[in-house]
Amino acid sequence: MSTGLIIALIVIVAVVVIIAAVMTLRARGARRGPSLKRRFGPEYDLAVARHDGDTKAAERELAERVERHGDLRERALEPAQREQYEARWTAAQERFVDSPREAVAEADRLLAELAGARGFPDGGQYEEQLAALSVHHAHHVDGYRRVHRAAHLRADDAREGGTGTEDMREAMVAARALFEELVRPARHDGGGHAAGPHLGGRHDGGRHKAAVSGDHKAPAARGGHVPWALHRRQAKES
Repeated sequence: MSTGLIIALIVIVAVVVIIAAVMTLRARGARRGPSLKRRFGPEYDLAVARHDGDTKAAERELAERVERHGDLRERALEPAQREQYEARWTAAQERFVDSPREAVAEADRLLAELAGARGFPDGGQYEEQLAALSVHHAHHVDGYRRVHRAAHLRADDAREGGTGTEDMREAMVAARALFEELVRPARHDGGGHAAGPHLGGRHDGGRHKAAVSGDHKAPAARGGHVPWALHRRQAKES
């Protein structure tokens, strides 16, 4: 066999291998898109919007998040820890009536600490913590993002940007879902859903109107029923 023929065969084999590799990568990419969309839900759409509609760029970002944080195992909370976090969240809810900005700031700190206690990156690494939470709690992590953004806006910037008391109330309500997921016992802890604090419910003959839709009731705290304080007409701008 001549040298020229050998070289030609080598080139043909190399081309076939390259074509096969490209087709495999494309097939994986085609499968990865729907998989990422199912996994991340609303976070998928937010990532696409952040990349100006570039689906491929958004999927690369989300795939990198899964690669970095997909193997993270959440740590269990001790019962005493859980009670402390629930008491702090209830206190933040009640504080909202007179000091909405302080309440939002406390909710932001609380979520950061709670996520750290569950084994996510430390709250001092907000972006990395948020990325890890998005991998494991994709359907509720945006509430944390909204609370964090509201907590770090100066009062003047908030007014200019239209972030008033109602926006902060909605951010707190959205953040509740992530708080409840993080504070409830995990399945392997032998617990079902914890009776975490809700931001709704009626109390004292219905004088406190529910802040969110549904007829959820607020939890008992220290032996008494604690109503959710984010009443739209009562909350004041601080």
